[in-house]
Amino acid sequence: MINFIPIFPLELVVYPGEELNLHIFEPRYKELITECFAEAKSFGIPTVLGDRVAETGTMVEITEIVQVYEDGRMDIKTRGTKVFQVLEMIEQIPDKLYSGAIVNYPNNDTMAKPFLSFKILDSVYILHRLLNVTKKFQQKVAEMLSYDMAHHAGLSLKEEYELLCLLQEDQRLEFLRRHLEKVIPVIEGMEQLKERIAINGSFKKITGYNLN
Repeated sequence: MINFIPIFPLELVVYPGEELNLHIFEPRYKELITECFAEAKSFGIPTVLGDRVAETGTMVEITEIVQVYEDGRMDIKTRGTKVFQVLEMIEQIPDKLYSGAIVNYPNNDTMAKPFLSFKILDSVYILHRLLNVTKKFQQKVAEMLSYDMAHHAGLSLKEEYELLCLLQEDQRLEFLRRHLEKVIPVIEGMEQLKERIAINGSFKKITGYNLN
């Protein structure tokens, strides 16, 4: 299906199902949010990479306007719904401050793969232990998707966007598996290096090597 949507480009990746809190302060986006909330419409957040708006993003719905300030600024809660791909950017919309885009919605496999998700989640927890990070996931493992773990796997913005562009759940999980398989040994090596530096100069109790 092809559709016209208002857009709110941001230098971040939003995933379907993700809850995102935003502080709205620019006039164009105050207008966008006010209209979308009044008409119960969703808007799109395409990812900004470097100095350009990328072609893939996520539709989000406004779940709550938490606070409206005297100057029109707003604190809002949103939730990602589905992935879109930009067909054409509309930089100027008549009588509007914000921009828009003509988009389509690609088929996206969001079927949970519990066995694979459990293995990825275990690696995420290993990474968190190495980094002294504590994170509790609300979802049951049987219902957990790659989207639920992606922001917690130490991906760069570019890597988070690459995952967003994958439209099969097993591909996304494999992407996370390979990333964690690569990054965890690096972090472990850094921890070992810190330990070696910390004990440098102390009295060492080391068993000598037996040549016999």
